Amino acid sequence: MAKLYFNYATMNAGKTTMLLQASYNYRERGMTTMLFVAGHYRKGDTGLISSRIGLEAEAEIFRDGDDLYARVAEHHEHTTVHCIFVDEAQFLEEEQVWQLARIADRLNIPVMCYGLRTDFQGKLFSGSRALLAIADDLREVRTICRCGRKATMVVRLGPDGKVAKQGEQVAIGKDVYVSLCRQHWEEEMGRAAPDDFIGFARN
Repeated sequence: MAKLYFNYATMNAGKTTMLLQASYNYRERGMTTMLFVAGHYRKGDTGLISSRIGLEAEAEIFRDGDDLYARVAEHHEHTTVHCIFVDEAQFLEEEQVWQLARIADRLNIPVMCYGLRTDFQGKLFSGSRALLAIADDLREVRTICRCGRKATMVVRLGPDGKVAKQGEQVAIGKDVYVSLCRQHWEEEMGRAAPDDFIGFARN
């Protein structure tokens, strides 16, 4: 039976590279894949999934309210789909996660989701919350903090280089996201006194 997978990590852990490599492996064997990416900050109907190391592939865009099950089922009727890949899965709506589960359960197509678990304030994204609840297989993609420990959190740096402690969950612009371990995230967010002098410009 096909499964719904959630591969989650902090920023810059290589999630997108893994997605593109996995899709390439299917296609190299003559199989068909469908790629989806969030349309929160994209215009038009065609998306592009690109990794930091230069890999990229065209993808369909999903937006709030889209019925992903219907889109995949219609495509599957004309061309057999062997695997679905979803980048930026944290932006999925809860109902869309259930639609992806139905694709695995009823169409017997594996669905591989890749995304963040929490935002810069340490709160779950809606899509991530639903995936953590119902996905068949959860896989953590690891990266490291500046101290060498496993990074599990992210901070948002504004254009001034300072850590943002408030704001919209999704900010598209000149903001930069940095992955940290929980200890250093608490220090940067002002929730605990710092143990060292390594850090970003503080507010």
